[in-house]
Amino acid sequence: MFLDEAVVEFSSGKGGSGSVSFHREKHVPRGGPNGADGGRGGDVTLIADRGKRTLYDFKLIDHYEAANGEHATGNKRGKDGKGILLKLPVGTQVMNAATGELVIDLKIHGQKHRLCKGGRGGFGNQHYTNSVRQAPNFAQKGEPTEKQVVKLSLKLIADVGLVGLPNAGKSTLISAISRARPKIADYPFTTIVPNLGVVNFRDYSFVVADMPGLIEGAHRGVGLGHQFLKHVERNRVLIHVIDCFPEDESDPLVNYHKIERELELYSTEIFERPRLIALNKMDIVPAGDFAELREKFINVGPPVFAISAASGQGLEPLLFEIVTLLEQLPELEDSPVLSLSTEENMPEGFTVELLDDGGFLVLGARLEKIVAMTDLENDEAIGHLQSRLERIGVIDKLRELGAGEGDEVTIGDMTFSFIDE
Repeated sequence: MFLDEAVVEFSSGKGGSGSVSFHREKHVPRGGPNGADGGRGGDVTLIADRGKRTLYDFKLIDHYEAANGEHATGNKRGKDGKGILLKLPVGTQVMNAATGELVIDLKIHGQKHRLCKGGRGGFGNQHYTNSVRQAPNFAQKGEPTEKQVVKLSLKLIADVGLVGLPNAGKSTLISAISRARPKIADYPFTTIVPNLGVVNFRDYSFVVADMPGLIEGAHRGVGLGHQFLKHVERNRVLIHVIDCFPEDESDPLVNYHKIERELELYSTEIFERPRLIALNKMDIVPAGDFAELREKFINVGPPVFAISAASGQGLEPLLFEIVTLLEQLPELEDSPVLSLSTEENMPEGFTVELLDDGGFLVLGARLEKIVAMTDLENDEAIGHLQSRLERIGVIDKLRELGAGEGDEVTIGDMTFSFIDE
């Protein structure tokens, strides 16, 4: 089943907590701290794979979690959690589900992107020794998980896109020039999902996409128009396939202008892409009528090719022109790629707000992480946290805003009573 959009939640693994431990060696009565570090949580990594054609897997499972890192035990480091490597079709855009901001555009086979970074393992007590504190009796908790809810949107990548009204013969054409084998039947809307095929012609190969038939109003979403039109965005050349002998006896030239108008209303950039016209079913139209029809299309602008996808007539000149065009055209420009926040680019600053109830709210991504990794049931760990907040300037800022003894201070998920020592 073809699916080109999905909303999925991804979570990296939490880091394991460090341990509190001391040397217990024979003949060493005063062994120092040797508590080990916790294991690192698993990452969530996305990779583009040309073997994947659909996002259907994410309809079945819409939440993925990497494994947590293990806690350290004594002087033995915790094991790292196993990460997740998820394959996505080439051409998948990953966007922040809440803001619509582009995170990564997976355009190249094998392209990887770490979406959620696994939490760092907490430090063992051996990291907290200094000239004053020679036997620390606390360790650090593991770094919290990182979660992302993203919208996956697949835009098929093909050099050539076949567009036109339903039943124009696009599916027959792609099956005639490539190894793609779409289901073909004698009724409108034969194709309801895009099909890809690889064409080999005179030592040149290219990918062609058979787009589902467009109808009037497609640019507004009529007939699933937006889902179909977005796949055209990746094509460098468009082939407008025209049914020369429509079953409803409509005018082929009028039909052509309807679809061209939909392309223009959807995207001016797409409308300006190089275009070829393929007048299909020439084998069933009387010679005189066909010559008159072809004359009308020659005056339209794009090069016109008379073909019969069913019998194979006229396909070689069309393919030759496609290859000539592709060799002259540059690749489509890459979309901008934005990286999600990670520890390396997490902002250092913080703000303090006075709440209506008299309490104080401290905001800052790095500060919130420091608090989350502190063992708040250990007095020594809390004292160490107090010292860090003092060095960073949080305590001075609270005093400046009028914080007094016993006032509530919230950082992240934790609420404390302010103690001014």
